[in-house]
Amino acid sequence: MKIKANGIQINYVLSGKKGAPVVMLSHSLGSSLEMWDPQMPALEPHFRVLRYDTRGHGESDTPEGPYSLEQLGADAVGFMDALDIERVHWVGLSMGGMIGQCIALNYPDRLITLALCDTAAVMPPESKQIRQERIDIARSQGMAALAQSTMERWFTEPYLKQNPPQVERIRNIFLKTPVAGYVGCMEAIDQLNYLERLSEINKPTLIIVGEEDLGTPVSASKSMDERISDSTLVMLKSAAHLSNVEQAEAFNDALIRFLLSHRS
Repeated sequence: MKIKANGIQINYVLSGKKGAPVVMLSHSLGSSLEMWDPQMPALEPHFRVLRYDTRGHGESDTPEGPYSLEQLGADAVGFMDALDIERVHWVGLSMGGMIGQCIALNYPDRLITLALCDTAAVMPPESKQIRQERIDIARSQGMAALAQSTMERWFTEPYLKQNPPQVERIRNIFLKTPVAGYVGCMEAIDQLNYLERLSEINKPTLIIVGEEDLGTPVSASKSMDERISDSTLVMLKSAAHLSNVEQAEAFNDALIRFLLSHRS
């Protein structure tokens, strides 16, 4: 389904238990709402589950960039308004976690809880060149030129060698991502700098990270955990960046226990 919010058409799926609190899922850069398929069996019996495609991704509109995290946060809040949803349990992975921080800092009344998964609160200056290189490759060669290196960052080597169907599915989602959306959101991520404001967050917060995540490493999650007063840090073994896919059972267990403990 699609609905207009903040000037664009946003694609979404709303499922799960009618009348229950809403869990809103926000995906990573280069992915789509389909990334959250492994979480549906755990969430839908207990919650109303709202998944959406971020600006420039999936079936949502792809206006020309650059974008900003504040814009992506305003998209999400406007989307909630359009659906007449007052507050949500926010679950964001990677870019989705960055958008979640934006909302927690600028629209705190819209959140019940916050889950920050395989994400970071600041971009190290030394990584700027790497992000620019990826932008240049996407623009000149397309998403296919970035697909293999991205899968190698998103999943551990043993998991890739097993070649499970989940990897091919995620690869195909990545390949379908519009270049303009990928670049626009990469430019938004490039401005990430929330670390010193995290002490302002007063919502119960779950932080999940794969122990082998090189893109947003354990150290980044520990830095967030140290600054958010009501936070819990969970590290998942044998998982890289898309820990929700690679270690879906452990991820779901940590997430559902957290959400149910704050259901009221």
